[in-house]
Amino acid sequence: MKVVVLEHPRLPSKERFNDIANTPLWSCLMGGYASAALEHAGFATTFLDKAIPGATFSSTKENILDLHPDVLCVNAVYFWEQSYALFDFFTDLKQSGFCGHLTLFGFFPTLIYREILEQTPSIDSIAVGEFELTLPELATSLCNNLALDAIEGLVLRSNLNHHIRRKPEKNPDIFPFPKRSELTGTASILASRGCYNHCSFCPVPSFYNKGALWRGRSPENIVAEMQELIDHGITSFYFCDPNFIGPGKNGKKRILDLMERLKPLQITFGMETRPQDLDDELLTHMVEAGFNSLLMGIESGSKNILKGMDKGSGPDKAAEAIQLCRSHGIDPEVGFLMFVPDADLNSLKENINFLQANHLLNRLDRTANLLSHSQIVLAGTSGYTRFAEKHMLHKQGLFGFEAKVDFSDPAVEWVAILLTYACHQVLRSMGKPDSPIHWQKKDSAVSTAINDYLVKLGCSLIEEAEHKNNSCEETPKERCKKISNEINSLLKGT
Repeated sequence: MKVVVLEHPRLPSKERFNDIANTPLWSCLMGGYASAALEHAGFATTFLDKAIPGATFSSTKENILDLHPDVLCVNAVYFWEQSYALFDFFTDLKQSGFCGHLTLFGFFPTLIYREILEQTPSIDSIAVGEFELTLPELATSLCNNLALDAIEGLVLRSNLNHHIRRKPEKNPDIFPFPKRSELTGTASILASRGCYNHCSFCPVPSFYNKGALWRGRSPENIVAEMQELIDHGITSFYFCDPNFIGPGKNGKKRILDLMERLKPLQITFGMETRPQDLDDELLTHMVEAGFNSLLMGIESGSKNILKGMDKGSGPDKAAEAIQLCRSHGIDPEVGFLMFVPDADLNSLKENINFLQANHLLNRLDRTANLLSHSQIVLAGTSGYTRFAEKHMLHKQGLFGFEAKVDFSDPAVEWVAILLTYACHQVLRSMGKPDSPIHWQKKDSAVSTAINDYLVKLGCSLIEEAEHKNNSCEETPKERCKKISNEINSLLKGT
Protein backbone atom coordinates (compact mmCIF):
# COMPACT_ATOMS: atom_id res chain seq x y z
CA MET A 1 0.00 0.00 0.00
CA LYS A 2 1.60 3.25 -1.21
CA VAL A 3 0.29 6.53 0.16
CA VAL A 4 0.97 10.08 -0.97
CA VAL A 5 0.04 13.09 1.17
CA LEU A 6 -0.18 16.24 -0.92
CA GLU A 7 0.10 19.90 -0.04
CA HIS A 8 -1.15 21.26 -3.34
CA PRO A 9 0.07 24.40 -5.15
CA ARG A 10 -1.50 27.70 -4.10
CA LEU A 11 -2.17 30.25 -6.84
CA PRO A 12 -2.10 33.93 -5.80
CA SER A 13 -5.33 35.91 -5.76
CA LYS A 14 -5.48 39.27 -7.50
CA GLU A 15 -8.27 40.64 -5.30
CA ARG A 16 -7.44 38.90 -2.01
CA PHE A 17 -3.68 39.37 -2.22
CA ASN A 18 -3.39 40.78 1.31
CA ASP A 19 -6.01 38.57 3.00
CA ILE A 20 -4.78 35.62 5.02
CA ALA A 21 -8.15 34.48 6.34
CA ASN A 22 -8.81 31.79 3.72
CA THR A 23 -7.73 29.15 6.24
CA PRO A 24 -6.47 29.12 9.84
CA LEU A 25 -2.71 29.41 10.12
CA TRP A 26 -2.11 25.91 11.40
CA SER A 27 -3.26 24.51 8.05
CA CYS A 28 0.40 24.79 7.05
CA LEU A 29 1.17 21.79 9.30
CA MET A 30 -1.75 19.56 8.34
CA GLY A 31 0.01 17.73 5.52
CA GLY A 32 2.94 17.00 7.81
CA TYR A 33 0.67 15.71 10.57
CA ALA A 34 -1.21 13.46 8.13
CA SER A 35 2.05 12.05 6.74
CA ALA A 36 3.41 11.37 10.21
CA ALA A 37 0.19 9.62 11.30
CA LEU A 38 0.15 7.36 8.25
CA GLU A 39 3.84 6.56 8.53
CA HIS A 40 3.44 5.82 12.25
CA ALA A 41 0.65 3.37 11.33
CA GLY A 42 3.10 1.47 9.12
CA PHE A 43 2.26 2.79 5.65
CA ALA A 44 4.91 3.72 3.10
CA THR A 45 4.11 7.42 2.83
CA THR A 46 5.47 10.13 0.59
CA PHE A 47 4.93 13.72 1.72
CA LEU A 48 4.67 15.81 -1.44
CA ASP A 49 4.84 19.48 -0.46
CA LYS A 50 3.90 21.66 -3.43
CA ALA A 51 2.70 24.64 -1.40
CA ILE A 52 5.81 26.48 -2.52
CA PRO A 53 6.46 29.39 -4.91
CA GLY A 54 6.54 28.35 -8.55
CA ALA A 55 4.84 24.97 -8.09
CA THR A 56 2.29 24.10 -10.77
CA PHE A 57 -0.62 21.70 -10.94
CA SER A 58 0.77 20.28 -14.18
CA SER A 59 4.09 19.23 -12.64
CA THR A 60 2.29 18.02 -9.50
CA LYS A 61 0.11 15.73 -11.64
CA GLU A 62 3.19 14.20 -13.23
CA ASN A 63 4.78 13.66 -9.81
CA ILE A 64 1.72 11.80 -8.57
CA LEU A 65 1.36 9.67 -11.68
CA ASP A 66 5.04 8.72 -11.41
CA LEU A 67 4.58 7.72 -7.74
CA HIS A 68 1.44 5.71 -8.61
CA PRO A 69 -0.02 5.71 -5.06
CA ASP A 70 -2.90 3.54 -3.93
CA VAL A 71 -4.19 6.40 -1.76
CA LEU A 72 -3.82 10.12 -2.34
CA CYS A 73 -4.59 12.29 0.71
CA VAL A 74 -4.87 16.01 -0.05
CA ASN A 75 -4.92 18.88 2.42
CA ALA A 76 -7.41 20.87 0.37
CA VAL A 77 -6.96 24.57 1.09
CA TYR A 78 -9.34 27.24 -0.19
CA PHE A 79 -7.42 29.93 -2.05
CA TRP A 80 -10.10 32.37 -3.13
CA GLU A 81 -11.14 32.57 -6.78
CA GLN A 82 -8.24 30.34 -7.81
CA SER A 83 -9.66 27.34 -5.93
CA TYR A 84 -11.39 26.12 -9.08
CA ALA A 85 -7.94 25.11 -10.37
CA LEU A 86 -7.61 22.56 -7.56
CA PHE A 87 -10.76 20.69 -8.53
CA ASP A 88 -9.89 20.87 -12.22
CA PHE A 89 -6.61 19.24 -11.17
CA PHE A 90 -8.49 16.39 -9.44
CA THR A 91 -10.57 15.76 -12.57
CA ASP A 92 -7.48 15.91 -14.79
CA LEU A 93 -5.61 13.54 -12.50
CA LYS A 94 -8.33 10.87 -12.73
CA GLN A 95 -8.67 11.33 -16.49
CA SER A 96 -4.89 10.96 -16.86
CA GLY A 97 -4.89 7.50 -15.33
CA PHE A 98 -4.81 7.88 -11.55
CA CYS A 99 -6.86 4.93 -10.23
CA GLY A 100 -6.19 5.20 -6.51
CA HIS A 101 -8.49 6.40 -3.75
CA LEU A 102 -8.61 10.21 -3.57
CA THR A 103 -9.49 11.63 -0.16
CA LEU A 104 -9.47 15.21 1.12
CA PHE A 105 -8.88 16.56 4.61
CA GLY A 106 -8.46 19.96 6.23
CA PHE A 107 -10.61 22.97 7.08
CA PHE A 108 -12.11 23.64 3.65
CA PRO A 109 -13.41 20.13 2.86
CA THR A 110 -14.54 19.57 6.45
CA LEU A 111 -16.72 22.67 6.44
CA ILE A 112 -18.34 22.01 3.06
CA TYR A 113 -18.03 18.25 2.56
CA ARG A 114 -21.58 17.75 1.28
CA GLU A 115 -21.27 20.17 -1.62
CA ILE A 116 -17.88 18.75 -2.60
CA LEU A 117 -19.06 15.14 -2.71
CA GLU A 118 -22.32 15.98 -4.47
CA GLN A 119 -20.60 18.06 -7.17
CA THR A 120 -17.17 16.44 -7.67
CA PRO A 121 -17.17 12.83 -8.92
CA SER A 122 -13.37 12.63 -8.80
CA ILE A 123 -13.35 12.82 -4.98
CA ASP A 124 -13.85 9.45 -3.28
CA SER A 125 -14.04 10.52 0.37
CA ILE A 126 -13.45 13.32 2.86
CA ALA A 127 -11.88 12.96 6.31
CA VAL A 128 -13.96 15.41 8.33
CA GLY A 129 -12.44 17.17 11.34
CA GLU A 130 -9.36 15.81 13.07
CA PHE A 131 -7.86 13.38 10.58
CA GLU A 132 -4.82 11.71 12.17
CA LEU A 133 -6.80 8.62 13.20
CA THR A 134 -9.24 8.63 10.27
CA LEU A 135 -6.66 8.49 7.47
CA PRO A 136 -4.77 5.44 8.80
CA GLU A 137 -8.09 3.63 9.29
CA LEU A 138 -8.98 4.46 5.69
CA ALA A 139 -5.65 3.12 4.41
CA THR A 140 -5.98 -0.02 6.53
CA SER A 141 -9.51 -0.69 5.26
CA LEU A 142 -8.48 -0.18 1.64
CA CYS A 143 -5.49 -2.46 2.11
CA ASN A 144 -7.73 -5.22 3.50
CA ASN A 145 -10.69 -4.65 1.14
CA LEU A 146 -12.94 -3.70 4.05
CA ALA A 147 -16.03 -1.52 3.88
CA LEU A 148 -15.39 2.18 4.47
CA ASP A 149 -18.84 3.37 5.52
CA ALA A 150 -18.37 2.76 9.24
CA ILE A 151 -15.05 4.58 9.63
CA GLU A 152 -15.58 7.43 12.08
CA GLY A 153 -14.91 10.82 10.54
CA LEU A 154 -14.94 9.54 6.95
CA VAL A 155 -17.68 10.82 4.64
CA LEU A 156 -18.53 9.08 1.37
CA ARG A 157 -21.47 9.48 -0.97
CA SER A 158 -22.87 6.26 0.42
CA ASN A 159 -22.97 7.55 4.02
CA LEU A 160 -23.44 11.24 3.33
CA ASN A 161 -26.54 11.44 5.50
CA HIS A 162 -25.56 9.01 8.25
CA HIS A 163 -21.78 9.17 8.70
CA ILE A 164 -20.31 9.09 12.21
CA ARG A 165 -18.40 12.22 13.16
CA ARG A 166 -15.18 11.39 14.96
CA LYS A 167 -14.82 12.99 18.38
CA PRO A 168 -11.68 15.11 18.78
CA GLU A 169 -8.83 13.35 20.55
CA LYS A 170 -8.70 14.43 24.20
CA ASN A 171 -4.91 14.14 24.43
CA PRO A 172 -3.08 15.74 21.48
CA ASP A 173 0.23 14.35 22.79
CA ILE A 174 -0.64 11.04 21.10
CA PHE A 175 -0.11 12.47 17.62
CA PRO A 176 3.34 11.95 16.05
CA PHE A 177 5.29 15.12 15.34
CA PRO A 178 4.57 16.41 11.84
CA LYS A 179 6.87 15.64 8.94
CA ARG A 180 8.47 18.71 7.38
CA SER A 181 9.61 19.26 3.82
CA GLU A 182 12.38 21.65 4.89
CA LEU A 183 14.26 22.59 8.03
CA THR A 184 15.27 26.20 7.51
CA GLY A 185 14.14 29.59 8.74
CA THR A 186 11.34 29.87 11.27
CA ALA A 187 9.55 26.62 12.11
CA SER A 188 5.79 26.64 12.62
CA ILE A 189 4.66 24.59 15.60
CA LEU A 190 1.27 23.77 17.10
CA ALA A 191 1.08 23.68 20.90
CA SER A 192 -2.68 23.20 21.23
CA ARG A 193 -5.79 22.34 19.27
CA GLY A 194 -9.06 24.15 18.91
CA CYS A 195 -10.22 27.28 20.70
CA TYR A 196 -12.03 27.96 23.95
CA ASN A 197 -14.08 30.73 22.36
CA HIS A 198 -16.51 30.73 19.42
CA CYS A 199 -16.14 33.99 17.48
CA SER A 200 -18.69 34.34 14.69
CA PHE A 201 -16.09 34.77 11.94
CA CYS A 202 -13.81 31.85 12.88
CA PRO A 203 -13.97 28.32 11.36
CA VAL A 204 -11.81 26.68 14.05
CA PRO A 205 -14.63 25.70 16.49
CA SER A 206 -16.76 24.25 13.67
CA PHE A 207 -13.87 22.18 12.35
CA TYR A 208 -13.28 20.41 15.64
CA ASN A 209 -16.45 20.37 17.60
CA LYS A 210 -19.15 22.67 16.22
CA GLY A 211 -18.39 24.75 19.31
CA ALA A 212 -15.71 25.85 21.74
CA LEU A 213 -13.13 23.20 22.56
CA TRP A 214 -9.45 23.66 23.47
CA ARG A 215 -6.84 21.00 24.22
CA GLY A 216 -3.21 21.79 25.03
CA ARG A 217 -0.21 19.61 24.40
CA SER A 218 1.89 19.00 27.48
CA PRO A 219 5.00 21.19 27.90
CA GLU A 220 7.16 18.04 27.80
CA ASN A 221 5.70 17.00 24.44
CA ILE A 222 6.09 20.47 22.93
CA VAL A 223 9.72 20.78 24.02
CA ALA A 224 10.53 17.29 22.70
CA GLU A 225 9.40 18.36 19.21
CA MET A 226 11.27 21.66 19.47
CA GLN A 227 14.45 19.88 20.56
CA GLU A 228 14.33 17.68 17.46
CA LEU A 229 14.12 20.82 15.34
CA ILE A 230 16.87 22.56 17.30
CA ASP A 231 19.10 19.55 16.63
CA HIS A 232 18.61 20.34 12.93
CA GLY A 233 19.68 23.96 13.40
CA ILE A 234 16.30 25.65 13.97
CA THR A 235 16.39 28.44 16.55
CA SER A 236 13.31 30.48 15.55
CA PHE A 237 9.75 29.23 16.11
CA TYR A 238 6.22 30.47 15.55
CA PHE A 239 3.33 28.94 17.48
CA CYS A 240 0.37 28.94 15.09
CA ASP A 241 -2.28 28.14 17.70
CA PRO A 242 -5.36 30.41 17.57
CA ASN A 243 -4.93 30.75 21.36
CA PHE A 244 -1.43 29.84 22.48
CA ILE A 245 -1.93 30.47 26.20
CA GLY A 246 -5.20 28.68 26.76
CA PRO A 247 -8.03 29.32 29.19
CA GLY A 248 -7.97 30.24 32.85
CA LYS A 249 -5.53 29.43 35.64
CA ASN A 250 -4.58 26.09 34.16
CA GLY A 251 -3.75 27.71 30.84
CA LYS A 252 -1.45 30.19 32.54
CA LYS A 253 0.18 27.51 34.70
CA ARG A 254 0.91 25.37 31.63
CA ILE A 255 2.57 28.26 29.80
CA LEU A 256 4.69 29.21 32.81
CA ASP A 257 5.86 25.59 32.94
CA LEU A 258 6.62 25.65 29.21
CA MET A 259 8.58 28.91 29.52
CA GLU A 260 10.82 27.45 32.21
CA ARG A 261 11.62 24.60 29.83
CA LEU A 262 12.27 26.96 26.91
CA LYS A 263 14.66 29.33 28.70
CA PRO A 264 17.73 27.04 28.48
CA LEU A 265 17.13 26.38 24.77
CA GLN A 266 18.16 29.89 23.63
CA ILE A 267 15.51 30.17 20.96
CA THR A 268 13.14 32.93 19.86
CA PHE A 269 9.44 32.51 19.25
CA GLY A 270 6.26 34.27 18.24
CA MET A 271 2.66 33.41 18.99
CA GLU A 272 -1.00 34.45 18.78
CA THR A 273 -3.43 34.97 21.61
CA ARG A 274 -6.32 37.01 22.98
CA PRO A 275 -5.89 40.22 25.01
CA GLN A 276 -7.47 38.82 28.17
CA ASP A 277 -4.95 35.96 28.34
CA LEU A 278 -1.97 38.24 28.96
CA ASP A 279 -0.67 39.55 32.26
CA ASP A 280 2.59 40.98 33.58
CA GLU A 281 3.85 37.72 35.09
CA LEU A 282 3.28 35.75 31.90
CA LEU A 283 4.97 38.34 29.70
CA THR A 284 7.96 38.57 32.00
CA HIS A 285 8.60 34.83 31.77
CA MET A 286 7.80 34.65 28.07
CA VAL A 287 10.23 37.41 27.12
CA GLU A 288 12.92 35.74 29.24
CA ALA A 289 12.29 32.53 27.26
CA GLY A 290 12.73 34.23 23.86
CA PHE A 291 9.28 35.64 23.05
CA ASN A 292 9.68 38.39 20.44
CA SER A 293 6.57 38.67 18.25
CA LEU A 294 2.82 38.62 18.77
CA LEU A 295 -0.39 38.72 16.78
CA MET A 296 -3.24 39.73 19.07
CA GLY A 297 -6.84 39.17 18.00
CA ILE A 298 -8.59 42.47 18.77
CA GLU A 299 -10.94 42.76 15.74
CA SER A 300 -12.67 46.04 16.60
CA GLY A 301 -12.60 49.20 18.68
CA SER A 302 -16.38 49.11 19.06
CA LYS A 303 -18.03 47.33 22.01
CA ASN A 304 -21.19 46.74 20.00
CA ILE A 305 -19.36 45.18 17.07
CA LEU A 306 -17.33 42.93 19.37
CA LYS A 307 -20.51 41.79 21.09
CA GLY A 308 -22.04 40.93 17.72
CA MET A 309 -18.96 38.85 16.87
CA ASP A 310 -19.24 36.92 20.15
CA LYS A 311 -15.69 38.03 20.78
CA GLY A 312 -15.93 37.90 24.57
CA SER A 313 -13.58 40.86 25.07
CA GLY A 314 -13.75 44.64 24.79
CA PRO A 315 -11.60 47.51 23.47
CA ASP A 316 -10.54 48.62 26.97
CA LYS A 317 -8.97 45.24 27.69
CA ALA A 318 -7.33 45.27 24.26
CA ALA A 319 -5.81 48.70 24.87
CA GLU A 320 -4.52 47.53 28.26
CA ALA A 321 -2.94 44.44 26.66
CA ILE A 322 -1.24 46.52 23.95
CA GLN A 323 0.29 48.83 26.55
CA LEU A 324 1.36 45.87 28.66
CA CYS A 325 3.11 44.21 25.71
CA ARG A 326 4.96 47.40 24.84
CA SER A 327 6.13 47.75 28.41
CA HIS A 328 7.87 44.40 27.88
CA GLY A 329 9.42 45.46 24.57
CA ILE A 330 6.86 43.72 22.32
CA ASP A 331 5.05 45.87 19.75
CA PRO A 332 2.10 43.65 18.87
CA GLU A 333 0.54 43.23 15.46
CA VAL A 334 -3.24 43.07 15.74
CA GLY A 335 -6.02 41.19 14.02
CA PHE A 336 -8.56 43.87 13.14
CA LEU A 337 -11.71 44.15 11.01
CA MET A 338 -12.27 47.74 9.98
CA PHE A 339 -15.46 46.90 8.11
CA VAL A 340 -18.11 44.38 9.15
CA PRO A 341 -21.60 44.00 7.66
CA ASP A 342 -23.38 45.21 10.81
CA ALA A 343 -21.24 48.34 11.21
CA ASP A 344 -22.56 51.89 11.33
CA LEU A 345 -20.57 55.09 10.85
CA ASN A 346 -20.14 55.52 14.58
CA SER A 347 -18.43 52.13 14.87
CA LEU A 348 -16.06 53.15 12.06
CA LYS A 349 -15.14 56.26 14.04
CA GLU A 350 -14.62 54.11 17.12
CA ASN A 351 -12.30 51.87 15.11
CA ILE A 352 -10.11 54.71 13.83
CA ASN A 353 -10.08 56.39 17.23
CA PHE A 354 -8.99 53.12 18.85
CA LEU A 355 -6.22 52.54 16.32
CA GLN A 356 -4.92 56.09 16.63
CA ALA A 357 -5.13 56.16 20.43
CA ASN A 358 -3.07 52.97 20.59
CA HIS A 359 -0.48 54.17 18.04
CA LEU A 360 -1.32 51.48 15.51
CA LEU A 361 -1.55 53.78 12.48
CA ASN A 362 2.03 55.04 12.41
CA ARG A 363 3.66 52.45 10.13
CA LEU A 364 2.57 52.29 6.50
CA ASP A 365 2.38 48.52 6.02
CA ARG A 366 0.31 48.15 9.19
CA THR A 367 -1.88 51.19 8.48
CA ALA A 368 -2.74 50.04 4.96
CA ASN A 369 -3.74 46.62 6.25
CA LEU A 370 -5.71 47.69 9.31
CA LEU A 371 -7.75 50.30 7.44
CA SER A 372 -8.72 47.90 4.64
CA HIS A 373 -9.64 44.63 6.32
CA SER A 374 -13.27 43.59 5.99
CA GLN A 375 -14.94 40.64 7.66
CA ILE A 376 -14.60 37.53 5.53
CA VAL A 377 -17.56 35.19 5.88
CA LEU A 378 -16.86 31.51 5.22
CA ALA A 379 -19.14 28.48 5.34
CA GLY A 380 -19.21 26.66 8.64
CA THR A 381 -18.86 29.76 10.77
CA SER A 382 -21.70 30.96 12.97
CA GLY A 383 -21.57 34.31 11.16
CA TYR A 384 -22.31 32.60 7.83
CA THR A 385 -25.43 31.05 9.35
CA ARG A 386 -26.52 34.27 11.04
CA PHE A 387 -26.19 36.41 7.93
CA ALA A 388 -28.01 33.78 5.86
CA GLU A 389 -30.91 33.82 8.32
CA LYS A 390 -31.04 37.62 8.02
CA HIS A 391 -31.10 37.31 4.19
CA MET A 392 -27.92 39.39 3.94
CA LEU A 393 -25.73 36.61 2.52
CA HIS A 394 -24.99 35.82 -1.13
CA LYS A 395 -23.00 32.66 -1.76
CA GLN A 396 -20.03 32.97 -4.05
CA GLY A 397 -16.78 31.22 -4.75
CA LEU A 398 -16.29 27.50 -5.15
CA PHE A 399 -19.23 25.53 -3.65
CA GLY A 400 -20.48 28.76 -2.09
CA PHE A 401 -17.75 28.48 0.55
CA GLU A 402 -17.18 32.22 0.57
CA ALA A 403 -20.03 34.70 0.88
CA LYS A 404 -20.63 38.31 0.02
CA VAL A 405 -22.66 39.95 2.77
CA ASP A 406 -24.73 43.09 2.38
CA PHE A 407 -23.82 46.06 4.55
CA SER A 408 -26.63 47.16 6.83
CA ASP A 409 -25.67 50.79 6.19
CA PRO A 410 -25.01 51.94 2.59
CA ALA A 411 -22.86 54.78 3.92
CA VAL A 412 -20.50 52.26 5.54
CA GLU A 413 -20.29 50.37 2.25
CA TRP A 414 -19.38 53.62 0.47
CA VAL A 415 -16.54 54.29 2.91
CA ALA A 416 -15.38 50.65 2.67
CA ILE A 417 -15.19 50.73 -1.13
CA LEU A 418 -13.12 53.91 -1.25
CA LEU A 419 -10.80 53.36 1.71
CA THR A 420 -10.13 49.74 0.74
CA TYR A 421 -9.34 50.85 -2.81
CA ALA A 422 -6.80 53.37 -1.51
CA CYS A 423 -5.16 50.90 0.85
CA HIS A 424 -4.92 48.21 -1.80
CA GLN A 425 -3.24 50.58 -4.23
CA VAL A 426 -0.66 51.37 -1.57
CA LEU A 427 -0.14 47.70 -0.66
CA ARG A 428 0.38 46.77 -4.31
CA SER A 429 2.96 49.54 -4.64
CA MET A 430 4.71 48.26 -1.53
CA GLY A 431 5.17 44.94 -3.32
CA LYS A 432 7.08 46.49 -6.24
CA PRO A 433 10.89 46.52 -5.78
CA ASP A 434 11.27 49.81 -7.66
CA SER A 435 8.63 51.60 -5.57
CA PRO A 436 9.78 54.28 -3.10
CA ILE A 437 7.62 52.52 -0.49
CA HIS A 438 8.73 48.93 -1.18
CA TRP A 439 8.38 47.00 2.06
CA GLN A 440 12.09 46.15 2.28
CA LYS A 441 13.13 49.80 2.20
CA LYS A 442 13.54 51.81 5.37
CA ASP A 443 10.89 54.31 6.35
CA SER A 444 11.04 57.35 4.14
CA ALA A 445 9.40 60.74 3.83
CA VAL A 446 7.21 59.28 1.06
CA SER A 447 6.06 56.42 3.32
CA THR A 448 5.23 58.88 6.10
CA ALA A 449 3.30 61.12 3.72
CA ILE A 450 1.24 58.24 2.34
CA ASN A 451 0.62 56.86 5.82
CA ASP A 452 -0.72 60.25 6.93
CA TYR A 453 -2.79 60.45 3.75
CA LEU A 454 -4.53 57.12 4.41
CA VAL A 455 -5.38 58.05 7.99
CA LYS A 456 -6.75 61.46 6.97
CA LEU A 457 -8.64 59.87 4.09
CA GLY A 458 -10.34 57.40 6.43
CA CYS A 459 -11.42 60.16 8.80
CA SER A 460 -12.61 62.47 6.02
CA LEU A 461 -14.59 59.76 4.24
CA ILE A 462 -16.47 58.92 7.44
CA GLU A 463 -17.17 62.60 8.06
CA GLU A 464 -18.26 63.06 4.46
CA ALA A 465 -20.58 60.07 4.68
CA GLU A 466 -22.25 61.58 7.74
CA HIS A 467 -23.06 64.84 6.01
CA LYS A 468 -24.18 63.95 2.53
CA ASN A 469 -26.10 61.50 0.40
CA ASN A 470 -23.52 59.24 -1.20
CA SER A 471 -25.73 58.58 -4.21
CA CYS A 472 -25.04 62.12 -5.50
CA GLU A 473 -23.21 63.14 -8.67
CA GLU A 474 -19.77 61.64 -8.02
CA THR A 475 -19.71 57.87 -8.47
CA PRO A 476 -17.39 55.62 -6.44
CA LYS A 477 -15.48 54.93 -9.66
CA GLU A 478 -14.87 58.63 -10.19
CA ARG A 479 -13.81 59.10 -6.58
CA CYS A 480 -11.45 56.13 -6.80
CA LYS A 481 -9.77 57.77 -9.79
CA LYS A 482 -9.18 60.92 -7.75
CA ILE A 483 -7.77 58.87 -4.88
CA SER A 484 -5.46 57.04 -7.29
CA ASN A 485 -4.15 60.31 -8.68
CA GLU A 486 -3.52 61.65 -5.18
CA ILE A 487 -1.57 58.53 -4.18
CA ASN A 488 0.46 58.61 -7.41
CA SER A 489 1.38 62.21 -6.74
CA LEU A 490 2.62 61.30 -3.27
CA LEU A 491 4.61 58.39 -4.70
CA LYS A 492 6.34 60.80 -7.05
CA GLY A 493 7.02 63.20 -4.20
CA THR A 494 4.93 65.96 -5.73
